[in-house]
Amino acid sequence: MPLKTLNVVGAGRVGCTLARLWQNQGCLRVQAVCNTRMVSAQDASTFIGEGIACTELKDMPKADVWMIAVPDAHIAWAAQHLADLHSEASAAFHCSGAQSAAALLPLQRIGWSTASAHCLLSFATREIAVAQFKGTPCALEGDAELLAQLRPLFSAIGAQCFEVASADKVLYHAAAVFATNFMPVLQGLAEDAWRATGMPAHLIEDLRQRLLSNAVHNITTLGPAGALTGPAARGDMEAIARQALVVSQWDAQAGAAYQALSDLALRMAKASKETAATAATTR
Repeated sequence: MPLKTLNVVGAGRVGCTLARLWQNQGCLRVQAVCNTRMVSAQDASTFIGEGIACTELKDMPKADVWMIAVPDAHIAWAAQHLADLHSEASAAFHCSGAQSAAALLPLQRIGWSTASAHCLLSFATREIAVAQFKGTPCALEGDAELLAQLRPLFSAIGAQCFEVASADKVLYHAAAVFATNFMPVLQGLAEDAWRATGMPAHLIEDLRQRLLSNAVHNITTLGPAGALTGPAARGDMEAIARQALVVSQWDAQAGAAYQALSDLALRMAKASKETAATAATTR
């Protein structure tokens, strides 16, 4: 039976973005939106364009599907609370990248269909996420019957769906952390080091835009290995050792990160050279 009505539990940036896109496309009718504070629930309902604002799960009506978009640490609690309130079987999915559908075990035990659906997008703000969503990869995992219904719903709002095994969810999400969450950390670290050397603030701000734009362009054009530059790409072990020592003296954790990332960069450079050599011999 096609899913028609949606309840949103946890109306943060992810929940609001998905609900608004579905509401706008006419794929699902949002019935209720639940958040811990009424003012935020009302704000979310206004942004989505539909849905009764609630602060308690008990005040939410029945729905064809429930989207649990709360923080990871609260997913199991929400599932148990829902199971206590609604014994009649329904369907639910959560939006965590690191947790599998097993996080909804209390609902599975009473006959609910459960799944996880993680959209690989940096939800900076709700407005930006809505504008950027088209083309976003979406990792689906869980009950096959529910996934068969979720896939067209996500596809209708522009997601590129694929399935990931439950056992691979943590590694899948860790990869997303490498690709997105660590970039601000590395940039912040670089700017701290530049400030420590006395570089003027306006030059640091200029470098932020210039170097990141160039790096993204090179990676998307040449691929990660092709875009690799610096001591590791040249195999300059002496330079790596000298810089690792100096960085460690400045900041011990940064020094450890520099060494670890240099080791990974050396591995990438070596693999790239071996691939190129193999390709040359087979021509």
